Amino acid sequence: MDPNDLAVTLTDPIWILIAFASGYLCRLIGLPPLVGYLAAGLTLHALGAETGTVLDQIADVGIILLLFTVGLKLNLKSLFKAEIWVVGTLEVTLATLGFTGVIWMLAFTQAGPFAGLDLRAALLLGISLSFSSTVFAVKVLEDRGAASSRHGRLAIGVLVLQDFIAVIILAASAQVWPSIWALALILLIPARPLLIRVMNSSGHGELLLLFGVAAALCGSAIFDAVGIKGAVGALAAGLLLSNTEKADELSKSMLGLKDIFLVGFFLSVGMTEFPSGLGIAIAVALILILPLKALLYFLLFSMRFLRARTSWQASLDLANYSEFGLILLVVTAGVGWVSSTWIAVLALAVIGSFAISAPLAERGDVLYRYVRPSLKRVERARRLQGDEDLHVLDVDYVVFGMGRIGSHAYSALDAQHPGRVLGVDMDNARISKAVAQRQTCIVGDATDPEFWSRADGLVEHLSWVLLTMSSHEANVAAVQLLRERGFTGKIAATSTFPDDARDLRNLGVDLAFDVYAEAGAGFAIHLSQRIAED
Repeated sequence: MDPNDLAVTLTDPIWILIAFASGYLCRLIGLPPLVGYLAAGLTLHALGAETGTVLDQIADVGIILLLFTVGLKLNLKSLFKAEIWVVGTLEVTLATLGFTGVIWMLAFTQAGPFAGLDLRAALLLGISLSFSSTVFAVKVLEDRGAASSRHGRLAIGVLVLQDFIAVIILAASAQVWPSIWALALILLIPARPLLIRVMNSSGHGELLLLFGVAAALCGSAIFDAVGIKGAVGALAAGLLLSNTEKADELSKSMLGLKDIFLVGFFLSVGMTEFPSGLGIAIAVALILILPLKALLYFLLFSMRFLRARTSWQASLDLANYSEFGLILLVVTAGVGWVSSTWIAVLALAVIGSFAISAPLAERGDVLYRYVRPSLKRVERARRLQGDEDLHVLDVDYVVFGMGRIGSHAYSALDAQHPGRVLGVDMDNARISKAVAQRQTCIVGDATDPEFWSRADGLVEHLSWVLLTMSSHEANVAAVQLLRERGFTGKIAATSTFPDDARDLRNLGVDLAFDVYAEAGAGFAIHLSQRIAED
C-alpha cells in the first residue's frame, strides 16, 4: 500500500467535525448521536461532498471492531433459550417474508428505486429491514441502566441472533470459494486457552485495549487470506475470547473506540447517495410501519410466556431498523446484488426509526400505564422463571442487587432480623450463589413495574428497600417507581459519585451511601489504628 493513500486530506477532518456537531445537536435534543452522523452524511452528499481515503479506512475498521465486540458478547447457550431463538428466528422469517413480498410486488412498477429490482435484491432488502439495531438498543439500554434487566437481556439476545444471521449472509456475499487453507482455521479452537491466558494477563489499561484491536484485525486478516469474508473472522475472534470475565471488561474498554470508528461508517454511508423524492417517500413509509414491527415482536414474546410489560419494553427497544442492515446493503451493493440507491433509502429510514424509537423506549413505562389493560389480555397464564407470581409478604427488608455490597448488606440485616430479608437480582449466577449461602433470593428487576405486580401487597409491608445495583440510572428508576407505587417506608441506595448521591437524596432517598467516600474513610480509620499499634 502506498503510504500516501493514507494521507489525511483537509476534507476528512472537516467531515468528522461536521459529524461531531450534528451528533452533539442530536444529543442536546435527546436523540442518539448516531442519528446526527447519518444525517450529516446525507446532508454532505446533497451538497456534493465525497468521502476521503482516511474516512473509508475508518469505516472499514469500525465494522471489524463492531463484529468483534458482538463476538465477545456472544453466548451460544443463551441463543438456545426458546424465548430468544424462537422469537429471533420467527421475527426475521415473518418480517423478511412481509417486506420481501411488498417490495417484490412494487418492483413490477419499475418506478425509481424499484427499477431493475430482481427477487434476490428484494429478499436482501427484506432481510435487512427485518433486523433491529444492536448499537442503538445497547446504547439506549445502558443509558437507562436496563442492559441487565430481563427485557434488556431478551432484546440483546435477539439482536445477537440477528447479527449472527447477518454475518452468515455477509460471508456468502464474498462470491468466492474458500481456499484449502481454510481448513486450518479449526486450529484456532485449541488455541483458545492460550489466547484467553494472554488476554487475562494484559492488565486493565491500554495493553488490554491494544490486545482487543489486534485480535479483531488479525482475525479479519486471517479469514480474508483464506477466502472467507474478513467480517466473519472478526466475529470468530471475538467468539474465541467470549464467555469469560475478562471478555466483558475488554468489550467495555473497546466500546468508545468502536463507536468512534463507527462514526466513519455511518458518515460514509450517508455520503453514498441522497435518496430521490420517491426514495424519501419509501423511507417515510418504512418509518410509519414501525408499529407493525413492534407489534410482531410483542406477540412473539407474549407467545413465549413473558409478562406483558417485559414483552412491551423489549419490543420498544427493538422497534427500529439496523446498522447491520446498512452494512449488509453496502457489502451486497459492492458485488452488484442490490442497487446502491437503496442504501440511502435505508439510511434515512434508520435515522427516522432511531429518532422515534429513542423517546418511546425511554418513556416505555409511562406509555405502558395507558395500554396495560389491552396488553394484559394477550398475556399467557403460564410464566417463565423470573416472571412467575411471588408470595413473599413475610419480609420487612428487600435488597435489590446481590453483588458484593448487596450480599453483605443482606447478611448484616439477616443477622438482626432472621427470615425477614429478601434478596432480588437479575443475574441467575448471583442468585445461585446466594441460595448456596442459604440466603432467600429471587429473580427480579427493581426498575420493572411488573415486579410489584408479581408480589402483590409487598410494597405496603416493607420497612426498608436497599438499592445496591451498580447502575446509578437503575437505582434512580427504582426510587421513582417505588414512590409512584405509594411506598412510604425507608430507602437506602449506593452511589459511586458525590453528584449521584445528591441526586438520590433529592429524590427522597433516606440514606445515599457514597461507596468510594465511605471506603476511603474506612481505609483511613484502619490505617490510623495500625499506625497507632506500631
